[in-house]
Amino acid sequence: MRGVFSFHFSYRSLRARPNLLPMYKKVTPVLLVDAIEPVIPFWEALGFARTAEVPHGDRLGFLILAADGIEVMYQTFDSVRADEPRSLEGPRAPGAAMVYIEVADFDAVSKRVPARSDVIVAKRTTFYGATEMFLRDPAGNVIGFAQMG
Repeated sequence: MRGVFSFHFSYRSLRARPNLLPMYKKVTPVLLVDAIEPVIPFWEALGFARTAEVPHGDRLGFLILAADGIEVMYQTFDSVRADEPRSLEGPRAPGAAMVYIEVADFDAVSKRVPARSDVIVAKRTTFYGATEMFLRDPAGNVIGFAQMG
């Protein structure tokens, strides 16, 4: 017999009610730096491995490091300026950062964006197959949402 506060659900019942399925899958910090190379030994010493690298000129412009299901991304200011310079414009609190959030349903998330949001990139498809958008939060941080292709 089930108690008053207990409930039972199955994956099938969740699929039948998609509003109960998780919308957000993971969040990954993207740390903006002048140069990526100096941070690599730090993370490798902690057991993180390089999982993706994108060059920018003769240096790295973007890097993903991962360990135990945890990711951290680094991107250079020069790479951001070349890719989407508007990301670096506007108000930014000292120490402001960028957060990259992987989502299960891009369209569902994009419908939730407040009407007066500072949209940097409304929607784009990347060379690696992600559908992305970038916003600036009221504190000046850049928030990216992406559904992987």
